[in-house]
Amino acid sequence: MIRSAAIAAICLASLPAAAFDLEGHRGARGLAPEDTLPAFATALSIGVATLELDVNLTRDGHLLVAHNRQVEPSLAREPDGQWLSGPGPLIWQTPLATLRQFDVGRLNPAAKYGKGFPEQKPVDGTPIPLLEEVFALVRKSGNQTVRFNIETKLDPTRPEESASPEQLTEALIEAIRAGGMAERSMIESFDWRTLQIAARLAPEIPRAHLTLEGTRNDNVQRGRPDASPWLAGLDADDYPSAPALVKAANGQVWSPFWRNVTPDLVAEAHRLGLRVVPWTVNDPAVMEQLIDMKVDGLISDYPDRLRNVMQARRLPLPQATPVSP
Repeated sequence: MIRSAAIAAICLASLPAAAFDLEGHRGARGLAPEDTLPAFATALSIGVATLELDVNLTRDGHLLVAHNRQVEPSLAREPDGQWLSGPGPLIWQTPLATLRQFDVGRLNPAAKYGKGFPEQKPVDGTPIPLLEEVFALVRKSGNQTVRFNIETKLDPTRPEESASPEQLTEALIEAIRAGGMAERSMIESFDWRTLQIAARLAPEIPRAHLTLEGTRNDNVQRGRPDASPWLAGLDADDYPSAPALVKAANGQVWSPFWRNVTPDLVAEAHRLGLRVVPWTVNDPAVMEQLIDMKVDGLISDYPDRLRNVMQARRLPLPQATPVSP
């Protein structure tokens, strides 16, 4: 009992301070190529509380910062400058040297995805970065307070496409500790198995449970005859709400899709001792509505827009530390 209380105290102490958590999604996806050093430099220069990013493990054991389990044709060009004509290689099946040859410095203008971010400024010649390079960029900026919200990119219905939950989580914890960022990091995931493993191996690192309800890609998946494979053995039908489900999973932060957020659910989450940080919020009017619901932070592709909303509402602003990648 004493040990459990001590671990709980460590976890609470590791959570971000009470200030509103302005998170730059994939760095600043709306303004610079996602999950790249230019995107993280853009976010740091604007001033964010947290850099949100994604990691996958390569075949030879390196933590690569990339949102998808494979190299995406809407984001990547071959070494000869040609856009990928179809899905690229799976990161888990490919060595780092091969993956670093892709240029992810601009969006494919012919792809539907590429047309979704007209303000994004290309940076040609940008490779997929390593997590350790993101840590090094933050050290270079001199920012002593910005945090990292790191998502493990797994799909329990497609286990062959990525490292196992144990492999990825262990590698991530090792990298966070080796980089001296354990006190400034949080691990998030839709696949709660990784969060369960992280709680056991690194209780000092906070965890954010991502949820999505009511869509085709729903990870909560209510009403099915068995438990969702995403929830590490919990059955959503046994709990009245997402916050109750996250609390049962020993969560600390509930990170829902913003359309699933209501004032009552935010209040419930707070009663349960959870912080609430919705994703991905790009409309200033929606930012205002969610702040009125008393969420604890927001994840946005446009940290500049969120910062403007915060400034207008006289919320404390995180430090801006201009840096180049």
